[in-house]
Amino acid sequence: MEAIHPANIDMGLTRVGEVARRLGVTTLPCKVITVGGTNGKGTSCAMAASILMAQGYRVGVYSSPHLLRFTERVRVNGTELADQAHCEAFAAVETARGDISLTFFEFATLAALWQFARANLDVLLLEVGLGGRLDATNVVESDVAVTTSIALDHCDWLGDTRERVAVEKAGIYRAGKPAISGEPEPPATIASEAMRIGAHLRQVGHDFRGETRELGWDYHGLNTYLNLPLPSLPLMNAVTVLAALESLDLPLGEAAIREGLASATLAGRLQLLQQSPTVYVDVAHNPHSAAYLAKRLRQMPCAGVRRAVVGMLKDKDMAGSLAELKGLIGQWHLATLGGPRGASASQLQLALGEEATCHDSVMEAYRLALAQSDPLDMVIVFGSFYTVADVLAGHEQKES
Repeated sequence: MEAIHPANIDMGLTRVGEVARRLGVTTLPCKVITVGGTNGKGTSCAMAASILMAQGYRVGVYSSPHLLRFTERVRVNGTELADQAHCEAFAAVETARGDISLTFFEFATLAALWQFARANLDVLLLEVGLGGRLDATNVVESDVAVTTSIALDHCDWLGDTRERVAVEKAGIYRAGKPAISGEPEPPATIASEAMRIGAHLRQVGHDFRGETRELGWDYHGLNTYLNLPLPSLPLMNAVTVLAALESLDLPLGEAAIREGLASATLAGRLQLLQQSPTVYVDVAHNPHSAAYLAKRLRQMPCAGVRRAVVGMLKDKDMAGSLAELKGLIGQWHLATLGGPRGASASQLQLALGEEATCHDSVMEAYRLALAQSDPLDMVIVFGSFYTVADVLAGHEQKES
């Protein structure tokens, strides 16, 4: 798949759209919610799927990137499909594309859609890969489009201002269909793009909102008021998810909402790996997600030393991301990430501007951080999906 197209990222819908039409997957026999945004896409899909499954619906989720297995990208009712199902989908895409070249993500997305079209779903949640307007997921006609947060990331492709990024993210909106914006401080271009497209825009803080209380939170939506317990995943995304599900026009009871929010989890999002010392992994990889990680860490007192194991891609805002965690970390372990996009430990050291220990690999950094830790210490691994994947793979191997 990686060898078919000369570029890993090649924005545009002409090639992937033509193959999608040949496969018959531009319109699917189920309700479709497309979820875009800078951060929060994965957790939003996880919460929405959990709620819908609690109501008894058959739900598909397409997500990326994967952490340990390619099959993580395609799930039906929370279960990954068999390798054989993916191989059949690959063969179908390979036949349909003819001499059209596809990027890895385009090929993977078409293979996923081919499987979902045959899965007898009630609802499909499509997580946008990059941007929205020109992302491969945007070949599908959706019933509800969601944008979570709007922040600077992938500036080379999406623009270097929030206004420009918002235009790309809002490209998943559809004429005459609900468009849900969960960004609390939206650039003006969110509303102007929705108006240009003809979408029915609902914005957090105006058309729906969530209010925290001492022991829970209140949701105020379309003729809806709910008093709910706090979820383990980000509350800001839970608010947006409920607005999206309200707009989906499917029966949904309060019991399913409560059960779904309480049980929703997602690998790599402040995921607890062990205790004594405590180890968390988190895929935070830009200033916006790093700021949220810092907020959560402040709510989790550490009686000992808090150590960070960090590996990042060099096309990310390394300095901005690391700055969000300064003052919370007692010892830094910086790791070189492999591959053409991986940043070296020395590049991370320069971006951090503080004393740190540099390592040739994530696992070398992680092992030393663990070896230096006492039972009351905490180790937080973050910076990239690749960083978290390395540690999860090592942990899984150790457990087995």
